Order: sequence, then C-alpha cells, then structure tokens
Amino acid sequence: MLLSVTLAMVACGGQKQPEPLPASSVTIPVFDPDSAFSYIERQVALGPRVPGSAAWKQCADYLATTLADWGLTVTRQTGNVQAFEGISLPMQNIIASYKPESKKRILLCAHWDCRPWADNDPDPANYHTPVDGANDGASGVGILLEIARNIAGKEGPALGVDIILFDVEDYGVPAFREDLQEDTWCLGSKYWSRTPHTPGYNARYGILLDMVGAPGATFYPEGFSREYAPAIVEKVWNKAHQLGYGAYFPKGRGGYVTDDHLPVNRIARIPCIDIIPMDTECEQSTFGPTWHTVNDNMQHIDRATLKAVGQTVMAVVYEEK
Repeated sequence: MLLSVTLAMVACGGQKQPEPLPASSVTIPVFDPDSAFSYIERQVALGPRVPGSAAWKQCADYLATTLADWGLTVTRQTGNVQAFEGISLPMQNIIASYKPESKKRILLCAHWDCRPWADNDPDPANYHTPVDGANDGASGVGILLEIARNIAGKEGPALGVDIILFDVEDYGVPAFREDLQEDTWCLGSKYWSRTPHTPGYNARYGILLDMVGAPGATFYPEGFSREYAPAIVEKVWNKAHQLGYGAYFPKGRGGYVTDDHLPVNRIARIPCIDIIPMDTECEQSTFGPTWHTVNDNMQHIDRATLKAVGQTVMAVVYEEK
C-alpha cells in the first residue's frame, strides 16, 4: 500500500493473557463483517482508485454520498499535492463527522487511494500495473463505513467522532526508482494535518486502519504508535483481548511504519495509533504476500479479520466517555 518500514519485530512468546476487563456499561453494536465486505467490494469494483482517474472520482462520490445519506456531516477537502519529481496530483480528503458540535472527539481514519504501481509483485512485468487495493486501502475504509453506519444510528457513542478518509497516501516513490529517495508518502494526511477541515481541530486520540482485511492477519503494536500514544495502544489491544481477538492483536513489538498516523502525531499533535499487519513469516513483505502486488484483490479479504478489527474499534469508541 504505502510505506517504508524499519524492521524491529519481536514476537511475543509465552506471554500471559491479560486479566479480564470489567464488562462494558454501554450497548455496543454488533459489527457486521458481511456489510463491511460489501463496502470493500464496491470500492474495488470501480477499479484502482489512483488519484485523478475516473475510478478515483467515482469512488470519492460514492464515499461522500454514502456517508451523507446516513446523516453524518460530510466535508470534502480538495486541493493539489506535489509528489516526487514535482508531479502535481489532485487530492480529496473525505471527512464525515458525528456530533460535530461536540468538543470531545475521537478520530478514526484510513486511506482510500490505490497504489499506481505493483512494484512489489514477484513478476517485474506487473510493476507498472495499478493495484486493486482491496486490502491496502479499501479494507480500512470498509470497516470505517460499517462503523459510520452504526454511529449514525439512534444509539450512537457519547463523544463526537470524525472519520477521515485520507487521499494520496500510496503515491510514494516506486521501488524500481532506486535513484529517488524522497519522502513522498501520506500526502493527503500531511495536507489535512497542516490545514484541518475545522480550524483549531483537536481530538482526544486517533486510530488509523491500514490493510486490515487479510486472512490470519496479526497486528503487533506499531513502533510510532507506542512512542506517541502508548495509552491508546494499551486501550485497544486490551479491548481486543477482552473480546477474544488476542490472536489478531498479539502484544509484542511491531516495527516502525511510515503511515498516515505520523503527520497526525507530528503535525496535528493528536496522539494516533496505527493498526497495521506485521507478517513475521512472509519473505516477500512484512505486510504480507499481496502488498503492492496485482494479487491485492477481493480473494484475499477475510470476514473474520474484518470482524476482529471492526468490533474492537467499535467497542473502544462506544466505551469512551
């Protein structure tokens, strides 16, 4: 999907299970993985959402219209960003706000654009093929759409929630351009972090979802998340274990990943964590075998993984006071 990663992985072996947490005092909706799957499928059916393409324009309209139809306040933040070698790209960050009047807020985010190149594909002939981005992009968006559908209902959470779908996350320098070493990832989140949709915007914390749909995915606590938002890491991973999803959320130490949470932490100064897979056994990529390949398609999206991530995040949001 996106990013460069500093590998610093330590698996968590022989660790005791945490003590059970107190039962929730609020009614938490049941996350529907079939619904989330359908939202992912709808995005992928449009084609690769490469910035400026017809599929990208259609997907932006679909996302904004769907969120607005549920009664959320939708803002389309448009502009242009500069990629490597001075390439100018159109950008649309799509923001959906629940209880926009509330000063107490939580930020949930994912990126919705697609990688223009399958530059990690085993076959070099595919390097210049855009990826479908089923896992790398659409999976996080699909989970957030299902959460949005629930929070827009009658029994929403106590706090305000902003769901931000960042654009132009995955336009970083392709791996086959070894002559370029520019930091060209996460352009939409950098844009928003410098110029948020609401002047002076702040949130209690943020949760970023990236590549959250692969079968058997393991989400180790990512390095920058532990550095900038350790309490939120603990909150989310404890909740996952309480709900029975500990196998998806092992309590080891993941690597440091350049992702959309970095601008949110460093520029917007909002503590934000990244739920992103760390595959300790895949030789092709730390992010799994389909990362930045032509195989990042619907065949590799798993409802059980969507359920584990979606129900965990939903519970965390609803239990916030």
